[in-house]
Amino acid sequence: MSDSREIIIFDTTLRDGEQAPGCSMTIGEKLKIAHSLKELNVDVIEAGFAAASPGDFDAVNTIASEIDGPTICSLARCNESDIEKANEALKVNENRRIHVFVATSEIHLKHKLNMAKDEVLKAAYEGVKMAKSFCDNVEFSPEDASRTDHGFLTEVVNAAIEAGATTINVPDTVGYTIPYEFGELFNHLITNCKSTENVVFSVHCHDDLGLSVANSLAAVESGARQIECTINGIGERAGNTSLEEVCMAIKTREEYFDFKTSIDSTKLYPTSRLVSSITGMHVPRNKAIVGDNAFAHEAGIHQHGMLRDSSTYEIMKPQDVGIARSNLVLGKHSGRHAFLDRINDLGFSLEKDEVDPAFKEFKKLADRKKEIFDTDIEAIVLNADIANMSRWSLMDLETSTGSSRGSTAILKLMDSDENIIERDNQNDPASGPIEAVFNIISDITGYDLELVNFEIHSVSVGDDAQGEVTVTVGYDGENYRGNGISTDIIESGALAYLEVINRIERNQKKH
Repeated sequence: MSDSREIIIFDTTLRDGEQAPGCSMTIGEKLKIAHSLKELNVDVIEAGFAAASPGDFDAVNTIASEIDGPTICSLARCNESDIEKANEALKVNENRRIHVFVATSEIHLKHKLNMAKDEVLKAAYEGVKMAKSFCDNVEFSPEDASRTDHGFLTEVVNAAIEAGATTINVPDTVGYTIPYEFGELFNHLITNCKSTENVVFSVHCHDDLGLSVANSLAAVESGARQIECTINGIGERAGNTSLEEVCMAIKTREEYFDFKTSIDSTKLYPTSRLVSSITGMHVPRNKAIVGDNAFAHEAGIHQHGMLRDSSTYEIMKPQDVGIARSNLVLGKHSGRHAFLDRINDLGFSLEKDEVDPAFKEFKKLADRKKEIFDTDIEAIVLNADIANMSRWSLMDLETSTGSSRGSTAILKLMDSDENIIERDNQNDPASGPIEAVFNIISDITGYDLELVNFEIHSVSVGDDAQGEVTVTVGYDGENYRGNGISTDIIESGALAYLEVINRIERNQKKH
């Protein structure tokens, strides 16, 4: 690197992050996140695991084709087929990286790979060598490095360096290590491996013990110059190192770490909200940096200090991470210009064909709510493109519920040909209004779906707050997820269910 103080930020939201249960994304959603990561100014985007499935291959290839600036990376096991697939998906982009890995811990060798140590050494060397024949930028990861014998790990890393690896990534794959121990491991490798001055050491941590950020920072203090992380810390099991947390730790405590990153921190909040919206993984209110409570102060003594000087209880400014200070911003008399200005202030942007439907939704919401909050506007922006890609839309909804007579509903849906279809379940009441609405939607559209999960989340505050419903359904052996937002939670559910059906139809058209 030209600047030894700069820490490379390697984002794996689209690969490791997507492996979190329920976080699978469409190609369009991945591309939207990739564009946001580019705006955030990450150095490397791990776009996926090209050999994992045709969908993963297409996603890596699409992102490599459309995103310039960051290095685009694909994961691959140390075998010919995986590496060839990674190369095929990435070769449209000159700024590419192939990331190969093989497990090295005794427990993985015995119970997963059934390989001897000399076979692992050979696989590491030949995997890196083959990847190097396709592109100069090659990363190698010894999976479960934190539980690997240090002597054997040194041998494997030496083999990878000899074969031409330019980045050596040391993963704490199961979130087992602790900061001091992990720092010592990096010291050991950098001291005992050959030609370490020619490679970048990298760190990849999981959060099983809640130590992923701390472990990553310990690695940086011991010589690592790349951090692998995800937006909101999403990932398998307890997740990965949180990009926003580790980057803001480095920025806020620069006098301690004496490092810097390329990240535009003012884009952290909108990127966090985008990933949360697409994956359905809601950000906890008390989440560091981007949670709703991160810059909230309720205790009287805190509020008193804040009024005098914000530094009394805030080590960062909310504006530093892209959170606007104002809350109530617009109302039903606000015009298009004010609406678009506020979207820009919040760090979001709309495509030309998204402006009209988004403004229309804003006006509809303004008629239903006394006060429009920033979170309301975010919700509109994050769902602005749904209407443009949908066959089915909700025109009207009425429900009636009684504890003794069950629940009935009357629905009007419009299809893409502008045909309006009205149905009700007056002769077949359901046990609740959501069930009634879902049954009628299934009857009109012809889709018999299995409801796997139903979540309700408050988008904003107040008696007239918008509620977001996230539904996950099973259809034809696959799970699909949809979101719906409204001041009426039953309408939110209907919108989420319709989004799932529209998503299924879009998926079928592609195949």
